[in-house]
Amino acid sequence: MSIKIRLARGGAKKRPFYQIVVADTRSPRDGRFIERVGSYNPMVPQDHPERVILQEERIKHWLSVGALPTDRVARFLGQAEIIAKPTYKEQPKKSAPKAKAQERLKEREDAAKAAAEAAAAPAEGAEEGQAEA
Repeated sequence: MSIKIRLARGGAKKRPFYQIVVADTRSPRDGRFIERVGSYNPMVPQDHPERVILQEERIKHWLSVGALPTDRVARFLGQAEIIAKPTYKEQPKKSAPKAKAQERLKEREDAAKAAAEAAAAPAEGAEEGQAEA
């Protein structure tokens, strides 16, 4: 039996509220769970103390038994310094601009650099002329 620490959604329509639960991976998202170990309320501001509530002792127990947190719960646990902060992979290469678009971006950057250098050059010349006079 594999165990996960995951979110179970509650709350009304367009007003989400999540319980952080320990559940068997085969049970439904909002269905049967083993233990409730916290809550997450995305509707309150990020700095609000009741946004993420965790029972650290129980979470540490379940992690020691072999429960695996989901990506979102791992982020919460990393912020609470219960586990190491997870590393995130770079964006997939499929979503990167294609060759022609990359060429256009490079041309725009080069043109912007040249314009900045051209604008800076006369200003430097004027400063040198004032220093000599």
